[in-house]
Amino acid sequence: MPNDNIRAALYMMAGSSAFAVNDTFIKLLGREMGMFQIFVLRGIVVSAIFGLIVWHARVVFADLTRADRNFLLIRSASEAFAAFFFFNALFNMPLANVTAILQVVPLAVALAAFLVLNEPLGWRRLTAILIGFGGVMLIVQPGTDSFAMASIHALACVVMVTLRDLSTRMMAVKVPSSLVALTTSLGVMLFGVFGSIFETWVMPSPRAWVWLSGTVLFACLGYYLIILAMRVGEISFAAPFRYASLVAAILLGWFALNEWPDNLTFIGSAIVVATGVFALYRERQLQARIRAAQTG
Repeated sequence: MPNDNIRAALYMMAGSSAFAVNDTFIKLLGREMGMFQIFVLRGIVVSAIFGLIVWHARVVFADLTRADRNFLLIRSASEAFAAFFFFNALFNMPLANVTAILQVVPLAVALAAFLVLNEPLGWRRLTAILIGFGGVMLIVQPGTDSFAMASIHALACVVMVTLRDLSTRMMAVKVPSSLVALTTSLGVMLFGVFGSIFETWVMPSPRAWVWLSGTVLFACLGYYLIILAMRVGEISFAAPFRYASLVAAILLGWFALNEWPDNLTFIGSAIVVATGVFALYRERQLQARIRAAQTG
């Protein structure tokens, strides 16, 4: 198991970093084409990939219960709006800042699960969540010249991703992940088709095609590596290593985008990461107690 956990941690770090590379390509693409065009072009490829997987597995949407179908639709809609807010934030603020703000999502999901699903949440984890939100405030810096609409978009993205993850938790375990991925990618693509009414498309340059291919490649690679991490070792051990995406975002922003976060962003990021790791540690302790009680 120790060797498996090390492999899982490496997979998690690589997968999280792959998503940071994907975000870098998206930010570069935003310099040459509109957001909705990116939604559609990328969505065609990603939906085709997941469509083949669903077809091969003979998964049928109609076989799901009405509740699961509703949760799938909610998840798809929240993912579409999350992508909208994320792209707007990414195009108008440093990559590292957006990535750091999104690291608070697990804390937001834990709080939402406590409020909506009555999942247990001790005072230590609740305190960590509140401190983590304080770290986010240091990053967005409300009330200063640094606070802009992009910061609001990043926070709105956190809300939408939290809703997406909450709806995922409420689905039955039997709902195939491939079908969830397909409906989500289709939802984002259709949102892009609708948004294209208000946007002028452009012919992508050869460089833009490379960046577009990069977003698809590294997004798929990220999903694959994180799935490996979840299957190889203990999830509670591997999960904290997803914060490698923040380190990757800082380095990629520096090398590829000529961006560097300010001191408050570094401090806020450190707080978010520290509280996130602590919350994961407390959750791991809670799960260990539950298992001990069940076996004892």
